[in-house]
Amino acid sequence: MLLEYLQAALRHAHYEILKDDGTYYGEIPECNGAYANAVTLEACREELREVLEEWVLFRVYRNLPLPVIDGIELTIKEVA
Repeated sequence: MLLEYLQAALRHAHYEILKDDGTYYGEIPECNGAYANAVTLEACREELREVLEEWVLFRVYRNLPLPVIDGIELTIKEVA
């Protein structure tokens, strides 16, 4: 389920070339704060994937809600 969530979120990523330095910028609008910047598009995609993983783990650790993406909902359940 986690892998499906990450893949769905990455499908929502938007990329652009920054005019000031020619680098690539990518972000996932549904995941506020998940963005990356790199020299090549492929490097930007890889960095954004890593950022997204850390973003999800941080939100789970802090018990913060995660957005529903493409109908996939990750919920945090407390176990004894």
